[in-house]
Order: sequence, then C-alpha cells, then structure tokens
Amino acid sequence: MTSPTIVLYPSPGMGHLVAMVELGKFILHHHPSLSITVLVAPPSFNTGSTMDYVRHISATVPSITFHHLPAVSLDLDAFPSMEAVIFEVLRRSNPDVRRALESISPRVSAFIIDFFCTESLPIAAQLHIPTYYFFTSGNYILAFFIHFPFIHRSTTKSFKDMTGHLLHAPGVPPIPTSDMLRPMLDRTSSDYQNFLNFSMSIPNSAGFIVNTFESLEPKPLEAIRQGKCNPGGNTPPVFCVGPLLDTENRRGGRDEDECLKWLDKQPCKSVVYICFGSLGLLSAAQLREVAVGLERSGKRFLWVVRSPPSEDKTKRFLKPPEPDLEALLPGGFLERTGERGLVVKSWAPQVAVLNHAAVGGFVTHCGWNSILEAVCAGVPMAAWPMYAEQHFNRVVLVEDMKLALRVEQAEDGFVTAEEVERRVLELMDGAPEVRKAVEEKSVEARAALADGGSSVAALGKMVDLWNSA
Repeated sequence: MTSPTIVLYPSPGMGHLVAMVELGKFILHHHPSLSITVLVAPPSFNTGSTMDYVRHISATVPSITFHHLPAVSLDLDAFPSMEAVIFEVLRRSNPDVRRALESISPRVSAFIIDFFCTESLPIAAQLHIPTYYFFTSGNYILAFFIHFPFIHRSTTKSFKDMTGHLLHAPGVPPIPTSDMLRPMLDRTSSDYQNFLNFSMSIPNSAGFIVNTFESLEPKPLEAIRQGKCNPGGNTPPVFCVGPLLDTENRRGGRDEDECLKWLDKQPCKSVVYICFGSLGLLSAAQLREVAVGLERSGKRFLWVVRSPPSEDKTKRFLKPPEPDLEALLPGGFLERTGERGLVVKSWAPQVAVLNHAAVGGFVTHCGWNSILEAVCAGVPMAAWPMYAEQHFNRVVLVEDMKLALRVEQAEDGFVTAEEVERRVLELMDGAPEVRKAVEEKSVEARAALADGGSSVAALGKMVDLWNSA
C-alpha cells in the first residue's frame, strides 16, 4: 500500500516557498511515513534565489519531491504589481496543476495551497482532495481576511480614499486604511478583486495551517475559532504549526564568514541589525539618510544594503545589481564607521545573525518570516514596513503584541536620518517593555515546537484527519 501523499503548492515568492518547504520538513520530522511533493510554479520575475534553494533542498532533504510546472510566458509590463503577476502565473498554471494532482499518486490525502493559489481550489474539489490553506502570515491578518467580505460590502469607497478611517475586524486592533495591504488600497484594481476572491473562498477550504504559535496571537485566534470573523457562515479549523523557520539558511563562503566573525568581536547585545527582506529596496536618497542616522547614533551596526530600485520600469521585477557602496553611501561613511559598523552587500545569514549574542535590536520591514525569526531569537524590533502586508503587521506588532517600536514615516514612506537615529537609540538603550515581551515570546516559541507543544499537537490533529480521509 502506498503511503499517503501531501501536495504543497506555494506561490513563487522566496518567503512563501521557504515557509512551505519548512512545513513539509516539519510534517516529515514528526510523521515520516507520509510523502511530500511540492509543486513549483515558474517564477517570471525576481523572487530571490528560489531555484538555488530548490536544488539545495533536493540535495539535502531527498524525501521532499519537487514537481516543476511548465513555464508561463507573461508581458510583465502589462501588470500593475508583483502581486498581479503572481496571481496570473498561478491562474495560467491551473491546467498543469490538475495534471500534476492526477499523476502524482492515487492517495493525495491533502492539497495545501498558498492564498495566491486560490483558483486551484475548485480543481482539488473536483478531484475530491481536501484542500487546506497554508498562511505564511499570522492570525491577525487571517482574521481580517475572513472578515474582509463584510468590510467590502459596508462601503463603496477605495481604502486609499478613506483618509483617517479605521477598519475593524474581530480580534484585530483598529487598522488605519493607510496601513492596509498595498495591493488592496484601490478597490477597482485586479489585486483588490483577487484578494476579495481569496477571502470569499475561505469557507470552501478544509482548514487553515498558519505559520504561528497559539500564544503569540491569542486574540485573533479566539475570534476566528468562535466564528466571530464570519458570523452566520462556515469557518474552517485553524492549525497553528509555527514558528517554521529556515534555520539552515546558510550559503557559506566569505560573506557569511565575514558577518559572523565580525559579530564575534562585538560586545553582547551591542549591535543593531538592519535588513529589509529579499525584495525590500530603498532609494538612493533613503540609503544616505539611513547612513547619516546610523552614524549619528554612535551605535554598532550590521547593515544589509541592496541597490536602489531601477528607474527603468521594464526592470522593476528583475533582480537588482550588486550595490556600489562607495557611490551609494555618504563620502567617507565606511571609513568613519569602520570600527563599529559592517555594511554587507545584498544578503546576510539572518537567522544566524539574529541568534548571535552580539545582536540587541533589529530594524525590520515587518515581513512575517523576519518577525518570527526575531521573536524566536528574542530580539526586539523597530518596525519599518515597505510593501505587501507589512504596514498591517506593524500595527499589530506595535499596538497589540508590543514586540516592536514604530518607525515614523512620511506619507511617501520616507524616513529621516533624525528618526533613524532616534529609533536606533531607543531600541538599543531603552524599550524595556518591548525587550521583556519579545524574550517571553521566544521561550513560548520553543515550547510550542517541543514534544507535547501546541504546534506539534496541532500537526498531529491534522495528520489524523488526513489519515482518515
């Protein structure tokens, strides 16, 4: 008798792919009799080093099989956003997804999809395969999405035209419309419609698997489970199985060695780490402002710098070139700060950095993976959102979870050198409540993944459902 197969279908983005693969590794660690197949949609744009990552996992975790879907040809210039490109790539991949599901195994016990893959839900239903959403963000935004159709019906205005308005969802702090997901600000956009379709499809799924742990976000979790987010409708069960992190995200080589060897020489909790994710790009003017603020702060720092976004719109979805630090940063900055700061190009081994004893604060773009990595390492954050759901994450991080300080931004997102200096000093010298809260959640995160922990128990309940299907 063949073992049950679990098929994972992430979106092409690096953060989504890594989290989904970590879910697969977590499943196999506790239930090695299961088989895991990952459907890989071809990236049509800069998603980070996804293919290198897939090759690495194939070589190191042979029990995870990758099924590569055929390439999709798109005119990237015809799309308003990266989210629109992702939705279209996955939509056009549907016939290949059906063929893959039909061919992989006679015993596909569960199909686990990213929310970007919502249009594959009917395919699995036709094949009588229970489909679960894997949510790479937390319970707060999940609660919002479950309630989103009610908010949609309550107004005819776009969020971008509702200045000063607060959005309310059960279990979620009031969200200013200006802090909504960037692709959802315009009600007339295809992005908005795609996210609305996702929200309206939620009741048709078999459940939600969330990369979080129960005690990290109890308020929205309780609201979801009590049916408050979708009153009068069906709410699928929620399984909190996190924090799932790529703790082996190590390239090796000179860049990694340089980071960690430099940190080895710094005093305990003396270094602020600044990084804005694999897709977070600052303008040249903003990079200079950060440099000035860091220099004025007098604090030790490890800063990951990427090239600014290209002014050529035809290159907006392509990988940026290596940054020219001498040209981008203020004259003499590297020399003046050389004894207390390290600037690295494009990438750092983030999990290893955050867990290093020398790191005492993290200036982050508020991507969910980065938040979880900081929580697990017990490192307080300064929240500087840039794209996707990151502004929403900042609200809950600062207002409800109390795990971060808010970095104040102008309407266009610009942050002054004075604000950089102020927040770095507060993060490293003050904020005792934030530091205490994040250290407590770090202990709880480890407990959730230990034998008998809440995340292991949630996985067990899910596997029981799959085995009985």
